[in-house]
Amino acid sequence: MQAQNGHTNLEVTENQPKKRAQRINNPQRPRLLTLKEAAAFLGVGIWTMRDLVWSGTVPLVRFRRRMYFDVLDLDQLIEHNKVTYD
Repeated sequence: MQAQNGHTNLEVTENQPKKRAQRINNPQRPRLLTLKEAAAFLGVGIWTMRDLVWSGTVPLVRFRRRMYFDVLDLDQLIEHNKVTYD
């Protein structure tokens, strides 16, 4: 089957760039972070982040098999672990 421009449908789709998922441009920070994003947020490695989850130090949100972390929980963890020296 040929399109009006004389190309087959297969040829037309091959020349077009592939569409990629686009992120919504949100000026506010997201409420949930992925494992990698949460580790970067806390300044630790991914396996350290997993250890924090397994020890019960950091709660997580599960959607199917994915782990997400609430920014509010991470902020609370930071506040709880602040140390001051006099």
